[in-house]
Amino acid sequence: MIRQALAEGQLGKHPQSGMICELSQKRARGKPALFVKRHSKLMNFRTITRTALLIALAVSTTACASWKKKKKGSGAGGNDADFVQGTPLGGMGSESGSAGGTGLGSPLPERSEGGSFLSSSVDRRRFAPVQFGYDSYVVSPSEQGKVRSVVSSMKGSSESLIIAGFTDERGTAEYNRGLGERRAQAVRQSLISQGLSGDKVQTVSFGAEMPVDSSSNEGAWAKNRRAEFGVSK
Repeated sequence: MIRQALAEGQLGKHPQSGMICELSQKRARGKPALFVKRHSKLMNFRTITRTALLIALAVSTTACASWKKKKKGSGAGGNDADFVQGTPLGGMGSESGSAGGTGLGSPLPERSEGGSFLSSSVDRRRFAPVQFGYDSYVVSPSEQGKVRSVVSSMKGSSESLIIAGFTDERGTAEYNRGLGERRAQAVRQSLISQGLSGDKVQTVSFGAEMPVDSSSNEGAWAKNRRAEFGVSK
């Protein structure tokens, strides 16, 4: 019958034959659509996976660079180049309480090589150190005469000045470095306010290192709370 219908061209006209033909066409169309849908999902999954891997790699690279930078800048005390302008004020120690606030003075230019406070080209004996009260970075009226003497001597000179701040032994190393920097900055500001060019003055902090008197008593602590002058020859 089907052959006869085909021969007569009647298959598309026969209801049952038409159903068979229509069903075959739907199945034929459905298979490619299902394949395309599955292929699309697979491509989306690969794209998401690749994007996630790239993000993870970028985060890992950034974290590694940050860790290396932090490690490079976290050297131990003793090298004055580690603690110049802007030393953060850390945890509170025994010599603590009134030395809060921000650093003084304007940003300083990069210190030239060989300008280290401990260099043999720096004269650290020319001027008397400025002394400070307990946990203070205020230059007292009794110490202003020392500042005026430095200004008077350095105004017409081509030499530059490095001010080193120190503390007594009490307190954490981080706090004392911050307090020493503030003492050096306070002296620098006093010099500038009395007419000395800020471009000629740099600061550094040694904290509790290099004490004048290593004893553990009030007299020794008073001597060690100071800011010293170094003249770069």
